[in-house]
Amino acid sequence: MNDEHYMEMALALAEKGRGYTSPNPMVGAVVVRGGEVVGRGYHRAYGGPHAEVYAIDEAGEKARGATLYVTLEPCNHTGKTPPCTQKILAAGMAEVVMALADPNPVASGGADVLRAAGVTVRSGICEDKARKQNEIFIHHVTTRRPFVIVKYAATLDGRIATRTGDSKWVSGPESRAYVHEIRHLVDGILVGLGTILADDPSLTTRIEGMRGRDPRRIVLDSRLSIPETAGILHLDSDSDTIVVCGPIDRAAGALQAKKERLTARGVTVLESPLADGQIDLNALMVRLGAMGLSSVLIEGGSRVLSSALRSGIVNRVIAFYAPKLLGGDDGAPVCRGPGPEWMKDAIALTHMTVHRRGEDLVIEADAARSESQ
Repeated sequence: MNDEHYMEMALALAEKGRGYTSPNPMVGAVVVRGGEVVGRGYHRAYGGPHAEVYAIDEAGEKARGATLYVTLEPCNHTGKTPPCTQKILAAGMAEVVMALADPNPVASGGADVLRAAGVTVRSGICEDKARKQNEIFIHHVTTRRPFVIVKYAATLDGRIATRTGDSKWVSGPESRAYVHEIRHLVDGILVGLGTILADDPSLTTRIEGMRGRDPRRIVLDSRLSIPETAGILHLDSDSDTIVVCGPIDRAAGALQAKKERLTARGVTVLESPLADGQIDLNALMVRLGAMGLSSVLIEGGSRVLSSALRSGIVNRVIAFYAPKLLGGDDGAPVCRGPGPEWMKDAIALTHMTVHRRGEDLVIEADAARSESQ
């Protein structure tokens, strides 16, 4: 067995934590002694023990003189748990092989501490795979903004709803199940007020056979006009609802009173800067990143999707195309709002993958980023 084999095992273990570790990274660890795997572990949930702890504890005395394969540099700071470097040194391990240096300046430096204590440290094994696995974490700690995913479902002629606003259902049940899997993986889900008024959605996670994690629900509502009877404000959920509005004039007593009523109900009301009469999405992403949201899923509708793409905040696009045609020009398009004048200014998509969910075609791709993003 070689280094890549053991690191692949660690990466597979790390994947088990997807959806549960944010804002921490997914991490897997394997302890090997004399060619035998004697300990395995992964970071199971934010606030819980790190992967190294589980792996070393499982190895017990066999950890002494062994090699630790870990997908991310062992941490060297005390947060919700003690430093993993101290656990490694106390176990008497001889070598640490890591896939990726920790991009978080708060937690990095573990490799230097281990080397200074006489532990052999090697890095870069399966680095590209480890970087891809934790792309959301890396984006958040390096930019302080959430990784933004735009998702929509459309007919083959590019309509997300009929002229009456009916969108149930554009895509099939397999695609809708996949969307709930995506919701489980993200910290926040964002829609515009129009979606609330048209569909009264819950925006929760429902996955057959498991308890999914509800993302924080974010509603763009520049005038704070959301009906207080909206279902999203009255959910039994482990997560909360954030309503984002423009600055409230303290002289406008009715709006201030509404904000206080919503706040008393457990709703977070964020006053955010406006741009051209709409919520400034770049400013909002900075705010959400500071609140600890490492990823946000934008589910529409047309004007919100257009605004998100135009503002340059989008990292990934997931498009579901159903084998249907509306056959008219009066349905709701994917995007509604001003676009570029020239094709050369279109948003470039890269690393595209195409797969099927039932009868639907699913296209996933990364959005090219400007140097300022």
